[in-house]
Amino acid sequence: MSVDHASRIFIADDHPLVRDALVQLLAGAGFEVAGGAADGREALAHPALASCRLAIIDLSLGAESGLDLIRHLRAMCIAVLVYSMHEESNVIRRALEAGANGYVTKSETASSLLSAVRALLAGARYLSPRVETALRESSSFESLSGQQRQIYRLLGQGFSNEEIAGRLAISVRTLESYCVRIMDKLGAQGARELRRQAIRDAARDIADGEPQA
Repeated sequence: MSVDHASRIFIADDHPLVRDALVQLLAGAGFEVAGGAADGREALAHPALASCRLAIIDLSLGAESGLDLIRHLRAMCIAVLVYSMHEESNVIRRALEAGANGYVTKSETASSLLSAVRALLAGARYLSPRVETALRESSSFESLSGQQRQIYRLLGQGFSNEEIAGRLAISVRTLESYCVRIMDKLGAQGARELRRQAIRDAARDIADGEPQA
């Protein structure tokens, strides 16, 4: 397979095994990896960086944040693809706000990463399916009122309708009306699906270290 020398790529990740795996994957797909670094400081000092059109970076670079590196790279007119274990919508948004052109999580397939690389080198943006889902679900959740969010979190913690109504000092009928509006906003098809979705999101929040209501 011929190598595309006009589309040189740089990799910034603090795990050598990840960098090596990316080099092999990209080389096998016909891309040239010009260099790599373990953190932002090393990346910006690397002599090959300025000749690259695309940088694939992790957001956790040892003690450093990848957000500052994104800003430096975009100032150099280098496209940035974030390749990270982080799937939280707030982290994704911060990366995009810093200037990232694409975002793929490390739990996704190699084909998704290669699709992102091709898209960015063609001048387009790319958000992987998992990333798009995280942003869409977060946007829907943010449309809930404060009372609706509290109800949704209590559903996720396994409380019954009667228990939630008692906690909030409202009638069960009023609670059910709130739940109908929550279902409409989140696209849940019925009360059972809403509860399953709330429990799934609560489990994810616990895994991400977010405090529960």
